Amino acid sequence: MLSRFVLVMTLAASTPLYAMTYTFEPGHTQGVIRWNHLGFANPSAHFSLVEGTLEFDEAAPVRSSVAVTIPLTALSTGVPDLDEDFRSADFFDLAKFPTATFKSTKVEKNGESGGLKVTGELNLHGIIRPISLDVTVNKVGTNPRDKLPTVGFEATAVLNRSDFGLGRYVPQVSDEIRLHITAEAAEAKGYAEFLKAQAAREAAKATKSK
Repeated sequence: MLSRFVLVMTLAASTPLYAMTYTFEPGHTQGVIRWNHLGFANPSAHFSLVEGTLEFDEAAPVRSSVAVTIPLTALSTGVPDLDEDFRSADFFDLAKFPTATFKSTKVEKNGESGGLKVTGELNLHGIIRPISLDVTVNKVGTNPRDKLPTVGFEATAVLNRSDFGLGRYVPQVSDEIRLHITAEAAEAKGYAEFLKAQAAREAAKATKSK
């Protein structure tokens, strides 16, 4: 019995963790924020070019973690005047706070949806507050185009913009903001090599065209 116990413990100790490091693909990771305007409409703004890493363990997702940076300069409403307002000191004040960051502190199963609940700290407009994301994993597998291990998911959250010093025009314009993110991340080492090879091809094309 003792020898069997030692064998089991030895195997457990030698079993690797299956968490894999992924890099978010900026071209396939984007978010939408939506608010209510005077009760009449629900406009939206989009952001993209998200950068960051994901540690994801398909066998035990609660071991996962995520850290991302969002360049707010890429935020767009499709309305030039509103975009200018958002960039100004009245709202995001991009001259001082050009990016937002999120870093997870806890990942747990979401019993209601069968997905995950990711809690972390959002640093926005120079203010750090905890938020929770409801996450659904879309797919884990191999990308048929670049042959890299890839994971994709959707994430949603509801937050109050006034918590981040962005409460101008509340309550006429809703304090509550709804956030929806779609994301795709590729195995980090392979993705770095893919980008390197892609850059080399582009450089070769540029050289030939001269």
